[in-house]
Formats: sequence, C-alpha cells, structure tokens
Amino acid sequence: MSVFTVVTPAEVSVWLARYDLGDLLDLRGISAGVENTNYFLTTARGQFVLTLFERLPPQSAATYLDLMAGLAGRGLPCPAPVLSRAGTLLGELQARPAALVTRLPGRPVDQPTIAHCAAIGAFLGRMHRIAAEIDIRLANPRCQDWHAETAQAVAAHLDADAAQLLAAALARQASRRDRLPRGVTHGDLFRDNALFGDDGKLAGVIDFYFAAENNLLFDVAVAVNDWCLAADGVGLDDARTTALLHAYDRERPLANAERDAWRDELCAAALRFWLSRLFDYHQPRDGAVVGIKDPEPFRRILAARSVDPLPWF
Repeated sequence: MSVFTVVTPAEVSVWLARYDLGDLLDLRGISAGVENTNYFLTTARGQFVLTLFERLPPQSAATYLDLMAGLAGRGLPCPAPVLSRAGTLLGELQARPAALVTRLPGRPVDQPTIAHCAAIGAFLGRMHRIAAEIDIRLANPRCQDWHAETAQAVAAHLDADAAQLLAAALARQASRRDRLPRGVTHGDLFRDNALFGDDGKLAGVIDFYFAAENNLLFDVAVAVNDWCLAADGVGLDDARTTALLHAYDRERPLANAERDAWRDELCAAALRFWLSRLFDYHQPRDGAVVGIKDPEPFRRILAARSVDPLPWF
C-alpha cells in the first residue's frame, strides 16, 4: 500500500456521491506497501480504505473484490468491499479502477508470539477451505515465466554468489513435478497484512491483491518465512513454526506429499519475494509516497532454507 496517485478531498467527495456513505470527513494516504495507491477514508457513516489499482486491469481488480466479498460474506475476518448505489464494487477514479472496502480494527504486530502464529495458521487453513466454496478463478501472475523474466531483469545487479544462488533456486523450482493440493491463496500474508486487537486476538487480514491459484502450502510457507523468523532474522523459531503449522493442520489437514515438499515451498516463497524486491529496488516506480523493501533479507532466507534443518511436527 503506497501513494502513487494523489487524489484531493474535493475529488474524493465527488467520487463518493456514487455511494450511500455520507460526506467525506477525513482522507489520509497510506505509505506502507508497494503495489497500489491506498487512502484511509472516513465518512459520516464509518471508516473505509480507498484503493486505486495502479497496474491491475478492471476485470482483474473486480475478481479480487469478488473474492473478498465471498470470504467476508462467509464470516472470514477480512475487508468487505462496499457496494455503490448502482450495485457495483468497482468504480473509476483518476482514470484508474478504484474501490472502497471496510477498514478493519486492530494493528500489526512487530514481534509475533506463539499465539499470534497459531492465529495466522488457523486463518490460512480456514481461508483455504472457505475459498474452495467460492466460484473464483485467479491466474498466478508470479508463475515460472515471471520468475525467468524477473531474474533476467535483475541479473546485472547481482554479484557472483547471488547469481549462483538465484540460478540454483530457479533450477530447483523448474525441476519440480509435485502435484500438491491447489486453490486460492492469499499470497502475501506478512505481519503488516494482519491486524490484532488489544486483546491479542486476530481482528482481520488485509491486502488480498496478490491472491492467486497456487499450491496451498506455498501460502503457509510465505507466512512462516515472515512470522516465524528466529532472532537472527534468517532461521526459523521452532515453537512459533510448529504452532502455526499445527493450527493450520487442524483447519485443513496437510497431506503427506505436502510434508515432503515443505523445504521446496519455503524456498519457493523466499525466491518469489527476493525476486520481486530485487526488481522494485533496482527499478523503482514513480509516486508521491513509495515504499521499497530491502531484498537482502530474502536472499539470506533463501540460502538458509536450502540447507538448514526445518521445524515441522
């Protein structure tokens, strides 16, 4: 969530006329994140998040909103897209697809506990079960072709050791022939995309705009690589990792093939975010407030996941 496109209160007030939400009271840009333009928006009838989709075509943005509506409608704690008076979820603002979703309470945690990790595992397991009930088809833009294209784009910026690590990781993923359970994944469940209340309970998960059809275990690996890091920022904390995995398994039991593929999925998750952060770091986008994340931590995580002992059950 960044601010690539500036919108004024006057422009948003006009745009809000398509909703039955009352007058605009406050508008504040959100600096976190890297993909879309986001604002906190307060009206006479509540608090919302305004998103302008910077890269997504309208059809793709509408599909993400349909997914969120389906998940929220089935009781999952996630933002609910707001219908306009015309009964649509997606509009246009500043020549970009735009939407409003409800703003969830709570805030992210910097130092996850065992309880936090268990809550994330349970959420993911439940989400994967519920998403299977929704008739949604989401292509995966971060497919093998994307890996190859992005690797080529960043190759000139890598030293010899990093280039060797990247080549080995790409070869490892290309050689896989697994048939793991697949479905709709969140794809980006980092600590900054989960909100907890003062009571320590999960209030909700946000930012579903990287959701895609993928191995369900990939979603678990993405979360573990962020939520369960040891004090060195590279290894995995046994207790938090086990708590997350056990909680997930209670919601959606893991298959033996998934257990066998655990290291590969952890590497795949590390590779995906190392590549995307390398690209964003070396080819930054223009914008008023743009967040760029350091790719180095994921280089170190990828190298570690390839060889280190892994917590499981």
